[in-house]
This record gives sequence, structure tokens and C-alpha cells, in this order.
Amino acid sequence: MYDRDSLMVSVSGVRGILGVGMNPEVAARFAAAYISLIEGESIVIGRDSRPSGPALSAAVSSVLRFNGYTVIDLGIASTPTVEIMVRESGASGGVIITASHNGPRWNALKFLNASGEFLGSGEMEKIINLVKSESPLYEEPEKTGGYVENDTGDASHIRRILELERIDREIIASRGFSAVVDCVNGAGSRIVPALLRSLGVTVKELFTDVESPFPHDPEPRPENLWEISEAVVLEGADIGFACDPDADRLVMVDNEGHVCSEELTLSVAADFILKHERGPVTANLSTTRLVDDICSRYGVPLHRSRVGEINVVSMMKETKSVIGGEGNGGVIYPGLHYGRDAMVGMALVLQHLSEENITLKELVAGLPGYSILKEKISFSGRFEDAVEGIQRAFHGRCNSSDGIRIDMDEGWIHLRRSNTEPVVRIIAEAVSDDEVRSLIERARDVLDSVSGNIA
Repeated sequence: MYDRDSLMVSVSGVRGILGVGMNPEVAARFAAAYISLIEGESIVIGRDSRPSGPALSAAVSSVLRFNGYTVIDLGIASTPTVEIMVRESGASGGVIITASHNGPRWNALKFLNASGEFLGSGEMEKIINLVKSESPLYEEPEKTGGYVENDTGDASHIRRILELERIDREIIASRGFSAVVDCVNGAGSRIVPALLRSLGVTVKELFTDVESPFPHDPEPRPENLWEISEAVVLEGADIGFACDPDADRLVMVDNEGHVCSEELTLSVAADFILKHERGPVTANLSTTRLVDDICSRYGVPLHRSRVGEINVVSMMKETKSVIGGEGNGGVIYPGLHYGRDAMVGMALVLQHLSEENITLKELVAGLPGYSILKEKISFSGRFEDAVEGIQRAFHGRCNSSDGIRIDMDEGWIHLRRSNTEPVVRIIAEAVSDDEVRSLIERARDVLDSVSGNIA
């Protein structure tokens, strides 16, 4: 029943294309394997707005209840909201039904522990082995679990952000910000406008209808966000915020309609936090060198983790990092919780702009500038051969903890297998567009030479 060719299984959960990849049977078996690792009485579930979400949520809920767990169903809720509500409700774990940035043909399950954090690789491996095994995953239940609908998730999440020491609602409100938001009709569609209005921000909602399909490619990257860019200019707004379908990634738009690279989100948030809290920072290997520059400015160390939220979180805890995240727009602020959170990212950015009394455009202009390119490549060769080829073609400081990253004076390049799609990713960064394109082309030549099948 479990087919590695139709499902992507990693520390980011289990995701697949609807049908042979992801369906209620697959969801039920993974849910049954998951709860074999959990002890307790209740589990929180939430989902994004995909049409397949209710059916998969029902399958997961049935398995949990059959095995004696009370289901606390948040309905449509952002990934960070589910994470927070696991702890708020004292639950034993959580299941999120979302394929994050993937299109509507995909859906996925993400599994949380009692701390509202993703399971580690060892725990996910146990789940995979159970799913692949022929052993039954059900026993005669002593009791059937209950079912509770809970619509307080958004309010609890917002309350906890407003209670943060670093967030001063009055200072933000005094700026009289206006913002345009693009929530891609996903799980952030209700909480994002509500949070911003609670901070005294005037909000123009662009795509915030959870009953409607994704209006564009749901990955929040500049090339997919031309509508919010135009809307910021048309509305004369101070800022724009865009997130992915489960609202754990954030991209900003400045007051002139320029869509910032998703890499800037963590950098801006880290710049603010380090102004108040001097301490280590953690970012994954695919994140911009700008974070290094910001850490150097404040005299604090930057630690690089493997890609994957749980890998970042683990290193943050180990190093006692005051902030961390990923260059895909994911901000993790442990003052709130250990999870990527677009909403706390918005609050931190607005507080930063308020305290500095500047615009986002002015803030970004004061940061070092880099050009970064990210490519997904179908690759049929041996990945180990590609890594060896990259090491021969590029010379610099090498980190092989997750694929291969090589840092050079002129920039860096990172080659790795994707956790969420059946592709190889190439990420490169340099000080100019021409130089970064050159790095990418050299890497593509390496893959072409060891594969002969590159697209």
C-alpha cells in the first residue's frame, strides 16, 4: 500500500498527489502508525482550505477516535495555529492536513508531538516502517474517543502574539499602517486580517476566501505575487504581506509595490530581535548570507542546520538561539513557539518599522544586497555522483550535512534533494545577477554530465 514513488515522506510529513499518492486509505494508515508513538487522551487536528481536506481530515479523525483519542478539530487553521493549540489544549499531539506550498493536486499530513513540534527523523522512520509492514495497526478499542469542534485557535494565536514582550500594539497602531494581504485563499485568510486589525492596521484583503480555489501558484515567491504588488500601489498601502496555504511562510511587499525576496523575511525579523536580545541565530543551509551579515553586525554566532523545520528547531534548542528560521520566508521565534509562523513574522516586522520610524523600502535599502536563485531540477542520476561533481567544480568551505553547500568569496551554492517534491534543488547566491546565474549554470552542467537527463 505504501509506494515510495507516489509519496514523499520526510521530517516535513507525508505528502502525495491525490489519488494513488494521497487518499483516505493512505491517510488512515499513517494516522494509525502515528498514534502508536503517542500516549495520552486527545489530539488536535487542523487543515488548510484544499477541497480534499475535509475527506482526509475525516479519515484521520475516525482513526484517532477508534483508537480512543478525543479529537479537537480546529477546522481550517494555519499550521502554526495548530502547533500552538496542541500546547494550549494540553493535547498529546497534532495532525495537520496541508501540502503547504504545493498546488491543489497535492495534500499531506504533518505530525506533531505534545510540544506542538514536528516529529524527528527517527520517529518518522518508525511510522514509515509500521506503514510498510504487514502487521495490523488496530486493536480492539477499550473505548471510542470523543469529538470536539474548537473555533478558538485563531483568537488564542493572536492573543499570544499580542502578549509578547517584543510587541507593543500601541506603538504599531500609532504608525497608522495600511496593508494589503494575499493569503492565497488558504488557512491564513481569517487570522491574518484579524491579527493586523488587532494591531491597528488598516487591511485590504486580496485573496482571503477559504471557499475559493488558490488564485495563483500558492508558493509565496516574487514571480507569483504580481497581484499584491499592483494592489499595494493602487491602494497606496504602506506594506503587503503574502503567505502560503498553511500560513507558515511570509513574503513582504514594500510601499512601492516591490515584492521582496522571501529570503528577506527572516533577515528583517532577526535584525529586529537581535536589537533587543543578543544571542545565537539558527538558519538552514539554503538561507541567504545576509543572515551572516546581520549576525556579524550584532556580534552573535550563526548556526547552520539541515533543511527542514524540525532540524532548525533542534539546533535552535541546542544553541539557545533567540530566533531562527529558513530562507523560504519561515520565521521561528521561540518567545512564541518553536515553529515557522507567518503571523508572528508580520508582527515583528511591523514592530521593527514602528520603532525605527521607517518604511520597509528604507529598511531593506540599509541591508547588504545579494542576488539569489533557486531551481528545481528533475534528475535521474545518482545523487552521490552529483555531490562529488559539485565538490570538484567549486572550491571553498564545504558543508555536507544536507546535500552539499560550498561557500566561496564570490558566493555560495547548495545542492540537495527536496524533502517535499521529487526533485533536486539548486540554490545559489552572489553579489550580482550575472554571478549567481553563472553559479547555477555551472551546477547544471555538473548535473547534466552525471545524468544526461536534466529538465
